[in-house]
Amino acid sequence: MKFRTSHQLVLASASPRRKELFAKLGVPFEIMASSVEETSVQARDFKDYVQKVALLKTQDVASHCPGKTIIGADTIVVFNDELLHKPKTKEEAIRHLEKLSSNRHQVMTAVAIITKDRQAESFVEVTDVYFKNLPKPMIEMYVQTNDPFDKAGGYGIQTAGALFIDRIEGDYNTVVGLPIASLFEKMMELKIIEL
Repeated sequence: MKFRTSHQLVLASASPRRKELFAKLGVPFEIMASSVEETSVQARDFKDYVQKVALLKTQDVASHCPGKTIIGADTIVVFNDELLHKPKTKEEAIRHLEKLSSNRHQVMTAVAIITKDRQAESFVEVTDVYFKNLPKPMIEMYVQTNDPFDKAGGYGIQTAGALFIDRIEGDYNTVVGLPIASLFEKMMELKIIEL
C-alpha cells in the first residue's frame, strides 16, 4: 500500500527492525539516530519511563531537523518490577533469559511523534510475552550467537529468540520495537499521512 504525505519524515532510530517496519507505510523517510543518554530519565513507573525516553530521543533528532516530522521509539522489557536492559555481558544475558524462562514478562514500546510544526504526541503499547522453559545449554548456545546484546531483555522475537516464545498477548510488532498499526492510526489522525 502507498500513502500520501506532505511531511518530510525522519525515523529517529538506528534499529534495522524499526526501519523495516516503518517502511511498510510506503512513504519516503530518512533515518537519524539519537545520541541521548537515556539513563538520566526519572519516571514514576515503567510506562512513564519508556515514554519519556522515546520523547527524549525524538526531541534530540528534532533539534537537528527543522521543518521535518520526527518519529522515535523506545522498547523495554519488564519482569517482576525489574527493567531488563540490553545485556552488556554474556553473564548478564544468561541471567536475563534464566529469569524469563517459564515466566510472563511485559514488553513496552513507546512511540513519540514531533510534527513539523512541533506538536508532540506519544503513546505506549504493552504486550505480554510468555516464555517456554529454557534449558541452561539452550540459553548458553543462544547467547553465543551474540543476538541478545542489542535487544532489551536479551532476546529477539524476530530472530532465534522466537524459539523461546510460548505465546504472546498483544501486538507482535510492539515486541519487535515499533507497533506499526497503532503508529499508522496516530499518523492518520494527525494527518501526517493520508489515503
